[in-house]
Amino acid sequence: MKRLAFIFICCLMLAGCGGQTVVLLPDLNGHVGELTVNDKEGEAVTLTEANQSVSGSGKVTTLSDEQVQATFGEALAAQPLPTARFLLYFASDSAKLKPESESEIPAIIKAWKDRASTDVSVVGHTDALGEKQYNYDLSVRRAKKVRDLLVKEGLPEDIIELTSHGEENPLIPTPDGKSEPRNRRVEVLVR
Repeated sequence: MKRLAFIFICCLMLAGCGGQTVVLLPDLNGHVGELTVNDKEGEAVTLTEANQSVSGSGKVTTLSDEQVQATFGEALAAQPLPTARFLLYFASDSAKLKPESESEIPAIIKAWKDRASTDVSVVGHTDALGEKQYNYDLSVRRAKKVRDLLVKEGLPEDIIELTSHGEENPLIPTPDGKSEPRNRRVEVLVR
């Protein structure tokens, strides 16, 4: 959605230069979608490759990376970094982080600093082993544990949104009562 908004802004910028041109740019992960536009005669033109463009005449061309940078470089550089997503895993029936997950805390702090973020989500989860209310409470304890570790490392508590899902929204769907280590997690999103 952000990429479509960016394409729209690019069109408006070019429209001010004497004509409308639409350019299809890859998203931040390098994926290219598809965009259909109507030329001035109302004919549909579909762009499917990175840097393809179409102007009011309906003629499709492909801009070089240099042309894209020359035209949109400033706007591209102003885009925020993509959301950083971290999955931290826990021991069974516990709010104790696994050592490999605890070692991710510095990377989360770095992502927060790199983005100058004021929007961090910490979301607790459990597997489906145990009662629903117990699992919800455990997911809250897990989320609070991660929040407390982040605050201890300097992340302001007031920018952290803490939520918990218990056994709902599993990473790996399982039947009720089934243990699944990958569902015993806290997701941290740094925007």
